[in-house]
Amino acid sequence: MFFLILFRNVSKVYDNGTKALENINFFIDKGEFVFIVGPSGAGKSTLTKLMMREEEPTEGEIIINGFNVGKLTRKQFPYLRRSMGVVFQDFRLLPNKNVYDNVAFAMQIVEASPKEIRRQVPFVLALVGLSSKAKRYPHELSGGEQQRVSLARALVNNPPLLLADEPTGNLDPDTAADIVRLINEINKRGTTVVMATHAKEIVNTMKKRVIALENGNIVRDEEKGVYGYESENI
Repeated sequence: MFFLILFRNVSKVYDNGTKALENINFFIDKGEFVFIVGPSGAGKSTLTKLMMREEEPTEGEIIINGFNVGKLTRKQFPYLRRSMGVVFQDFRLLPNKNVYDNVAFAMQIVEASPKEIRRQVPFVLALVGLSSKAKRYPHELSGGEQQRVSLARALVNNPPLLLADEPTGNLDPDTAADIVRLINEINKRGTTVVMATHAKEIVNTMKKRVIALENGNIVRDEEKGVYGYESENI
């Protein structure tokens, strides 16, 4: 069996002494959809940053798509990042580029050919329902449309893994539900999805695997799980 993501005895302690994660162990199979949930400060953001290698583990081993994240050479690092698409809460679009060029930029970074870009960008814009908005600029779009551009940008290089860090945090409930339905469709096409979220209703409705963190520890790992925290503001 091929594990797309493997955390083995992973701990993270920041330089100021804050223990963010302690002895984390889990694996995620290719094609899964997994929610990461927990109160603020539970370790969700640290977990995501470790996957992207924005942070390095203090102890333990992380394997992402065959890459040992802790042992990557500088030369290998871009290949890890190409194997994943990332969507953030705050969209992170380039304001001076239109929708088409925002998405194309992700392909230019990995030195895709102009021919590949001309073929792939319209395809992913159609996938996220934005074919008619290709020439619009971010300030001309709604929040939901901007997040769809972010999704297109994350998917344009055909990564096997999509990391979504609070992708619905800045959206109203109806728009958030639309974005999650789109992410679910992307998962059904074969992309592994890992989504960190506070969106209780979405988690409880989707009935996907849930990994729950609390105080830097995994307290639950359930198939067809629920959010499991009462407060809406954690």
